[in-house]
Amino acid sequence: MSGTSVLYDVEHITTYNYSQGVTVSHHSAHLRPRSFATQDVIETELRASPLPEIRAERTDYFGNTVTSFSLSRPHEALTIISRCRVRVHPPDLPDPADTPPWEEVAQRLRRGFGADTLDACTVLHDSFYVRTLGAVAEYARPSFPPGRPILEAGLDLTRRLHRDFAYDPSATTIATPLAEVLRNRRGVCQDFAHLQIACFRAMGLAARYVSGYILTHPPEGGPALEGGDASHAWVALFVPCPNAPNGGWIGLDPTNDKVVTREHITVAWGRDFEDVSPVKGVMLGGGAQRVGVSVRVSLLSPCAPRLVASGGG
Repeated sequence: MSGTSVLYDVEHITTYNYSQGVTVSHHSAHLRPRSFATQDVIETELRASPLPEIRAERTDYFGNTVTSFSLSRPHEALTIISRCRVRVHPPDLPDPADTPPWEEVAQRLRRGFGADTLDACTVLHDSFYVRTLGAVAEYARPSFPPGRPILEAGLDLTRRLHRDFAYDPSATTIATPLAEVLRNRRGVCQDFAHLQIACFRAMGLAARYVSGYILTHPPEGGPALEGGDASHAWVALFVPCPNAPNGGWIGLDPTNDKVVTREHITVAWGRDFEDVSPVKGVMLGGGAQRVGVSVRVSLLSPCAPRLVASGGG
């Protein structure tokens, strides 16, 4: 791998305050980061207050760690604290011009042959938050002229999304339909990731949704990266070529017009946000609730002059 690996500490705190007492609640969380070729998880800690009576961990279909816990004592607040230390290695990225034509990749995925495409086929079709609408395909098409190398096309689409859409935390919720995001040209990282995934899938390509954190310190002389207050989201495109990192998956961040290298910390991936929601659950009672999220990413080594920032979107 080229470049220098970096070491991060991450703290992610989620708080729920209820207007009425909760008598029973059940929760699941995707908060433990995962290890893979370009990321090592050194240590993790995940705890909740009040202390759950029941707690279990499992690995989901996509290989993410899911922590489930239940509380049966009355409570009016819940705090979930996740801390981890992670080392990120910059990937050796292929020259975009040396990647195969996008139509060739789409054809391989349609046929579904080969061990390398088996994983990709799980994120090839529509999912809960991602619909390959006609308007989405129309928006995507200019990035995919005949014969264009797939990574060149992916980078062009990333640039266009960053140019055409405004980062606006007040514009959407997680339930805002893709058609509305496309029409209004405003949103946050989850919206842009879902839209880019829909564009790739509309062209017959495989792309997965990645959740995690981003170091938002500005590069020397440059603007700060967009994020803030919560977890960040980006896209991994399947690029099958001999020197592609992580089994052919290359990260693209349309919110910041960046290829994912060493400023992103991965927690989980799946078809869309529904597969990797940081925390979700059901409860009896509670009334109205206020939710607060705080994320801090600290760079421990070795290189950037700024220390801290938050992930988000």
